[in-house]
Amino acid sequence: MTVMPMLSNPLPAYADTRDIRQQFATDIAAERTRLLYQGSQVPTLFMLLNGLVCAYLLWQPGNRLLLGGWLAWLVLLAVLRLTQVAAFKDALPSLQAGPYWRRTFLLGAGASGLTLAFAAVALVPPDAFLQQAVVYGLIAAAILSASVAYAVSLSAFLTFALPCLVPSIGYLLLSDAPLQQGWGLLGLILLIALMVVALQVNRLVLRSLLQRFQNQALILNLEHAKTRAEGLNEELAREVEQRRRVERELRSTQAELEMRVAQRTLELADTSHALSKSEARLALALEASELGLWDWNLETDEVHHSQLQEIFGIQQEDVTRVLSDLKPRLHPDDLPLLRRALVEHLKGRTDGYSIDYRVRHSDGRWVWLEDRGRGVERDAEGRVLRMLGTRRDITARKAREEEQRLAATVFEAASEGIVILDPEYRLIQVNQAFSELTGYCQDEVQGQSVARLIGSREARRQYLQVRQELEETGSWRGELMDARKNGELYPQWLQLNVVRDSRGNVSHIVGFFADLTARREAEERLRYLSSYDELTGLANRTLFKDRLLEASQRSRQSGRSLALLHIDLDRFKVLNDSLGHDVADQLLRQVSRRLTQAVPEADTIARISGDEFAVLLDAYGSLSSLARQASRLLGKLRMPMTVGGHELVISGSLGISLLPDNARDISALISQANMAMQHAKHLGGNTFQFFTDNLQACTLERLQLENQLRKAIEEGQLEVFYQPKLNLADNGLNAAEALVRWRHPQQGLVPPGDFIGLAEETGLIAPIGEFVLRQACQQAREWQRQGLADIRVSVNLSMHQLRQGNLTSLVREVLEENGLPARLLELELTESHLLENVENVIATFHQLRQLGVKLAIDDFGTGYSSLSYLKRFPVDYVKIDQTFIRDLSVGSEDAAITRAIIAMAHSLDLKVVAEGVESQEQLNFLRSQSCDEIQGYLISPPVEAPQFARLVREQATAPWR
Repeated sequence: MTVMPMLSNPLPAYADTRDIRQQFATDIAAERTRLLYQGSQVPTLFMLLNGLVCAYLLWQPGNRLLLGGWLAWLVLLAVLRLTQVAAFKDALPSLQAGPYWRRTFLLGAGASGLTLAFAAVALVPPDAFLQQAVVYGLIAAAILSASVAYAVSLSAFLTFALPCLVPSIGYLLLSDAPLQQGWGLLGLILLIALMVVALQVNRLVLRSLLQRFQNQALILNLEHAKTRAEGLNEELAREVEQRRRVERELRSTQAELEMRVAQRTLELADTSHALSKSEARLALALEASELGLWDWNLETDEVHHSQLQEIFGIQQEDVTRVLSDLKPRLHPDDLPLLRRALVEHLKGRTDGYSIDYRVRHSDGRWVWLEDRGRGVERDAEGRVLRMLGTRRDITARKAREEEQRLAATVFEAASEGIVILDPEYRLIQVNQAFSELTGYCQDEVQGQSVARLIGSREARRQYLQVRQELEETGSWRGELMDARKNGELYPQWLQLNVVRDSRGNVSHIVGFFADLTARREAEERLRYLSSYDELTGLANRTLFKDRLLEASQRSRQSGRSLALLHIDLDRFKVLNDSLGHDVADQLLRQVSRRLTQAVPEADTIARISGDEFAVLLDAYGSLSSLARQASRLLGKLRMPMTVGGHELVISGSLGISLLPDNARDISALISQANMAMQHAKHLGGNTFQFFTDNLQACTLERLQLENQLRKAIEEGQLEVFYQPKLNLADNGLNAAEALVRWRHPQQGLVPPGDFIGLAEETGLIAPIGEFVLRQACQQAREWQRQGLADIRVSVNLSMHQLRQGNLTSLVREVLEENGLPARLLELELTESHLLENVENVIATFHQLRQLGVKLAIDDFGTGYSSLSYLKRFPVDYVKIDQTFIRDLSVGSEDAAITRAIIAMAHSLDLKVVAEGVESQEQLNFLRSQSCDEIQGYLISPPVEAPQFARLVREQATAPWR
């Protein structure tokens, strides 16, 4: 920044405040215009240079016309702006303050911003990351350079920055490419940072300009007052000399005194008049020196002041007494000090009275005064009767002292090290942060040359280069590797600035430096986290994709095959929900270590999501060896492990895809490995599957089936069938199980096995279950209206419905809508599902039991529940799975199990329902064991509601009676 010019119109000593402010505003605006033109030349050249480099990097056959046109416009714009700067420099100072130059500059700044925005939006290729990084970096550098230079004026900064960054950021954020959205987000951060910096720079520049102009105005007023005082002193000296001459004449004419009484009287009158004029001139001199005289009569408390209007802003007649008129204006905090100083002088303990204190000005502000006085008359006992003194306004001096105190406080409290050097590079002063960072205290380095304190070879080699650049440019900044007092090397950011006196000579060199050790460590940590998973230490998804791309390129060059293993842990969500995130995290760490140990020859092992891992094998030999590696890996995973005090056994589902055997590019390779893994999980987990074309076809078929199922739910293609239950006590059909059926428009009835599993995997089982619940309750109520006996309908529950947390309220709502008694609704949950979230299931069952709903355990005997669990569930029925009913011959294991289940359930006051009864022999066995209810094809397959009603009416003639 150039030295600011003097005020175009020097302010008079007593100018009106409004005129001063108007003059300040005019001069500040003109100075800002000069600063804008002076600082715009380098950013313009820098923008031109960066534009040429960008054109060179982006020059492609397909965009030469657009790029050439933009480059020609850029060169023309740069030439016009440089010509504009030259014209401004040649203009007269009085013309430079005109609004034309400011408007012209704003027009050029806006055109520059739009030019850079056009380059960022229209010229940068959307899919070339390296070119994007370089070109965006060059454009950002040009924007940063111009923004710092234009921050002198907020209007200039906004005229440049908003057209430059807002279109570019909007275009990038609205793009579909994640990479361009990232650049857009980075541009938004740059815009916010530039606005913060611009506001700070503008505030500092404005404060500096105001302080400079105010200081210049004050200096002019002081010089004017000094000149007036010197003139008055000269006149006073002449008057004194005249008095001496008159006195000599009086002495020379003393002999003729009697003869010339009349003449002497006249001369005495003239002398008295001259003395009065001298006193008046003395008063003017005191006024010019801004000193106010006071004369205080302590006996009467009367006081006479001068300069009251200038110092207090009040008239002479407003202050005639010290205690009544002046004391109320004193600051309460300064009153004890003033009283103490006055008492000390009145008691003769001090030669004079001297103190600084504050008084309230007539406009309400507090003014600092310097008060000096002395007792001039005393009585016979030595008591002071009269005091004379002076006072003056020292508010400005106090403000400067406060600024110096604050500067000293900032100097010591700054977190950065600060050093002040003399022109010979000897240390004059350092702050506390310097001592903490280097280990040297103030006494150790004061007066020492900087060259003697440099502790590293690299810093010594740069010392002469730094001195040379300081002498040429006046500042230097950069990074150095220096050493502390104990010899420890540390990275350092150093900034040196030359301070010159009024004559332009170097008076001091001020340095600021900071320890970059923590910053370097943070950067290293960020670089690590950008490529590796923080929890497991394995490669993350980003690094995995980079490694996969490199491996695929090597595979194409060498002709070798590449294998990708996609691993997903089985039932990890259940473990996470039941044992907590901390145990799950420990488990993932152990799994990652086992993977590393199981496949040491892997090119890359990565964690690509919560419980999913990927293993990249650059060379795997044959398919059989790859299969053995997959089996060994799964076996390693299945080994028991102790985590958080729990002994756990975990398995995994593994999918394998090969390149180029299965896929031609890495995206297809990843998709196929995931597809194979999903198939392995569908098979029950704890296995591996190679990707095949048939697998892809099955996956597409399942995807189509899922879409058709969603459409079936929306269009009402689902129906509810009812399978009767026979009560063996009275041979009555008083219950039925509601079963969902899908009537496809083209395929007819779709078997439940084809879509129920898919519905559970995709979460569609929840709306299907709600549909069956509503239909079954509505149908049971309709049978009541038709005059049939009360029919209890049982509906199967899914874990999805339990996890949603609104099952109880849903059941209550459905019962109230249909007016169905709660005792006629039975809800079934399979035994294996009971153990997934025991406490939640028990709480939900208790709530349903309070509604009056019947509860049943389905497929009993196929799970792993114990009696301790069974007796905690508030259920009414236990349904024996049909796998135990198929072979009920005498002495068979199934017969023994069935007999035990019935006896156990009856001992717990539970009723037993047998599923899958298809023969009379099975019926006879179950009847002999006191089974309560049966269902199966012997009674009836699942039928539609009207046919079920006919079965109930015809039960008296049924063959199974």
